[in-house]
Amino acid sequence: MPAFDVATVGDNCIDRYAAPLGLSFVGGNAVNVAVQLAMRRPGVAYFGAVGDDAAGRRTVVSLRANDVIVEHVRVTPGVTAWTDIELDSSGERVFAFEEFGACRGYRPSAAEVELLKTLRHVHLGWLDDGGALKRALLSAGVSVSQDLSVNAASIDVRPDQLSIAFLSAATRREAEVLAERTLSAGAGIAVVTMGHLGSMASDGRTLAIADAEPVVPVDTTGAGDTFIAAFIAARLERRDLQAALDAGRTAAAATCLHYGGFPQSGEPAEA
Repeated sequence: MPAFDVATVGDNCIDRYAAPLGLSFVGGNAVNVAVQLAMRRPGVAYFGAVGDDAAGRRTVVSLRANDVIVEHVRVTPGVTAWTDIELDSSGERVFAFEEFGACRGYRPSAAEVELLKTLRHVHLGWLDDGGALKRALLSAGVSVSQDLSVNAASIDVRPDQLSIAFLSAATRREAEVLAERTLSAGAGIAVVTMGHLGSMASDGRTLAIADAEPVVPVDTTGAGDTFIAAFIAARLERRDLQAALDAGRTAAAATCLHYGGFPQSGEPAEA
């Protein structure tokens, strides 16, 4: 039996902040969720690909330092993914450039897919596999969650029979429509975050709503990923929708108080 029962699969990157900060941090949806899950429970692994470069080594070291199991991190020739982040005139972050690097075209091996089929829960980040892994896991009856706001193409973000579908919306009405549509498409739970407007979760029978915690954010990068991890961890503990939503809200607020998707020391951003 594996030493883990929960895994995240997909993207990683180095988030590079432009001046005046000029620092970089390990990130990416699947990595951030893995680390935040490991902060809340043992037995979490990350499946993904990094380049055979300093950034890739840094990513693996950071995962291991945060108790994420890294034996299924694939090191491939080429570069580790990165994202350039700038601030606009109002202080809002802007994703100026993304290079998917080793993440592009990543697929777990056939043996890894079989291993993933044995786990209690799998969270999918950015994958450009046309939904292949999701279909394989769902057909095996695995509990699967996915952030439908980060993926590559429409075929990759179908709700299908996801246990938990995470989405984002700008208004309460948009969130309600998204949740209803997602549940109708077959998801077990639809969770919609709305930034400063809070969040909602529904399974078609129960509707939970949470206001956003009032904080003065240092950086919102990774706050959504933290929300996802805390919500999943709460559900794995069999907590109800409202408790899971509250856990996500509190955790996301804490992430807004530091740079990056989890606490870490920044390194100089490379041009």
